[in-house]
Amino acid sequence: MLKGQMMDRPLLVSSLIDYAAEVHATSPIVSATVEGPIHRQTYAETRTRIARLANALLKLGAKPGDRIATMAWNTHRHFELYFAISSIGAVCHTINPRLFPEQMTYIVNHAQDTMLFLDTTFVPLVEKLKPTFMPIRTYVAMTDRAHMPSAEAIAGILCYEEILADGAPDIVWPDLDENTACALCYTSGTTGDPKGALYSHRSNLLHSFFVLAAAQGSFMPTRPILPVVPMFHANAWGLPFIVTLTGAPFVMPGPKLDGASLFELMDSENVWGGWGVPTVWLGLLDEMKKRGRKPHSLSRILTGGSAIARATLETYERDYEIDIVHGWGMTEMSPVGTVTQMTPEERAQPFDEQMNIKSRQGRRMYGVEMKIVDADGKRLPHDGAAQGELYVRGAAVISGYYGNEAATKAAIDKEGWFGTGDVATITADGWLVLVDRTKDLVKSGGEWISSIDVEAAVIAVPHPKWTERPLLVVVKAPGANPSKEQVLAHVAAKLAKWQVPDDVVFVDSLPLTATGKISKKDLRAKFAEHRLDAG
Repeated sequence: MLKGQMMDRPLLVSSLIDYAAEVHATSPIVSATVEGPIHRQTYAETRTRIARLANALLKLGAKPGDRIATMAWNTHRHFELYFAISSIGAVCHTINPRLFPEQMTYIVNHAQDTMLFLDTTFVPLVEKLKPTFMPIRTYVAMTDRAHMPSAEAIAGILCYEEILADGAPDIVWPDLDENTACALCYTSGTTGDPKGALYSHRSNLLHSFFVLAAAQGSFMPTRPILPVVPMFHANAWGLPFIVTLTGAPFVMPGPKLDGASLFELMDSENVWGGWGVPTVWLGLLDEMKKRGRKPHSLSRILTGGSAIARATLETYERDYEIDIVHGWGMTEMSPVGTVTQMTPEERAQPFDEQMNIKSRQGRRMYGVEMKIVDADGKRLPHDGAAQGELYVRGAAVISGYYGNEAATKAAIDKEGWFGTGDVATITADGWLVLVDRTKDLVKSGGEWISSIDVEAAVIAVPHPKWTERPLLVVVKAPGANPSKEQVLAHVAAKLAKWQVPDDVVFVDSLPLTATGKISKKDLRAKFAEHRLDAG
């Protein structure tokens, strides 16, 4: 084999912040803080603070491979931790504070975290859980001295700004192997214990390149962008790493993610694009309707995590001229796998047809391969008709779960592909259409019915004749009082007769998972005893 004569330089997270500090030195990072005021610093200033933090970590005894945990909102300090921890060869373990306490205890002990950095919001939570966090020896409050929690809350807790000030303002980053682990993120654990995805420097950089290639300027510009997706969830969709390459002003919302707070921040900071889950965009949409306008610069939204409702998509596009980019991915994929990538011919279609296309989950980005298989593992054609479980592989897809051989064995097939648990079709021209999660399908009389097709909270409940039938769980809009019959008539106009749910129940609110999706597990438990007529 004839090898090329090229330098072999590792792809490292530290190179991203060095690049941003040099090439995008004056571009701003703006952060709403837990303390209240808006904080501003440039990429160059951020690199200096990251160097100080990295040196402080080393003084505290951090070693290569150590798992260092964060429990924090989207702020400049969390951004700094993303880079400082990884760049010294340690592993940044982001903990989702919305998980059940038992799950947080499990992942801290499973990961063997040695330190925990936390926003003051979470001091009461950590105070209660501290006795169960067995391996953690150092706690740091992500604030300044004036806002430190009481000494009694968490004994010996350190002050972030003080340890940072004690660190030297420059550092020579270690020359790591690019396959060194740099970040750890656990799934939300909707089935069994949470499972860890352990990312490498190489995978995070390649994922950033893949997303930028897929963006083609449509949703990743050099204009201000705001991540509503939490930095404690799914690798923050890779956005902290991506913006260092583009130099986009990065506007972080801190702890306030309600529609009014997001509107004000987007408006004042001229935010051009936002990334987040559909529940967030519903809140923002309500605020836009109240004010009769959108944040004046908002032009693009990347939505993922669950399917966005067709009505929401159309309202954003038609009434507010905000381009919606639909994406799909998983924590295990770093996490982006597909995004809306329309051809000029598709963008020239009438509005309704464009909405049909945008309702799909997008085309795969470079670096992600996809296949669908039947129950026997046999590959199915990409013809837009065949439905099967979706498998993926790529340079930013996990090869196994951290410290969990049983889960790895269940997830990876004999060809080395990762099973997503999603049921999908793939069109001949590459569009991914999710049918459902394998565990959320309703099997009625031998026919599969997708809860996604109904665009609502739909679960399977027992039926005396058909084994299972769909139950529709609905929250009434403010001021509305539809009947069950009216709701079913509306649904029947959009679905085949056999797909229409057998019953409707009205609830005050829908339960959400730790990542902002509707919790089908909680709904199934709540309505496990619901009985349908045999007719």
